[in-house]
Amino acid sequence: MTGRDRPLDRMPPTMDSMVVTLPNVLTLMRILAVPFFAIAVWYGHMGEACILFVGAGITDALDGYLARRFNQKSELGALLDPAADKLLITTALILLAFPKGCLLVRIPPWVTILAISRDVVISLVTLLAYERMHPSKFQPSRLGKLTTFVELLAISMSLLLNAIGPYRWYRFVAPWVYYLMAAMVLASGIHYFFRSTGPDGERP
Repeated sequence: MTGRDRPLDRMPPTMDSMVVTLPNVLTLMRILAVPFFAIAVWYGHMGEACILFVGAGITDALDGYLARRFNQKSELGALLDPAADKLLITTALILLAFPKGCLLVRIPPWVTILAISRDVVISLVTLLAYERMHPSKFQPSRLGKLTTFVELLAISMSLLLNAIGPYRWYRFVAPWVYYLMAAMVLASGIHYFFRSTGPDGERP
């Protein structure tokens, strides 16, 4: 029996048609955890916020591994995964920069504004240029991934210091971590702009 004559109920489902996969469920759980994370930070429950943030990081690594290991990649997952990461990072950056008495260590507001502005500009460029740019121009670069790692490092440090209390060394270490994050944000934003508007950026 040829593939054309095979009954429909025996046709194997394609990964693009599979919406309910374990990686997608983990990604949705990460998105649903964001409001609880925000509530924990807002009301000063930093221990719980740390647990939720670490849990989100674990599910982020796990859903990517499962998608590759069991060939469960899907178009929905490709959209949800970076959206979940940006939602969590943006929420954390805003709340940890907010002037609240329960925060002993805050991310400088100018760093948060810089990071969010870069993301907004990148989103607008992607939206306006998607039809004429080659899809490869919108893939995350190594510099972009490194910037995300530094952002996660800065957020994790801020959460941890607010949970356990700041030590003497944080006054010397924390500012440099935030400066590094700001530099990476600027560098990755400039890199993305020149990569997306380069001469080989047009669709074939």
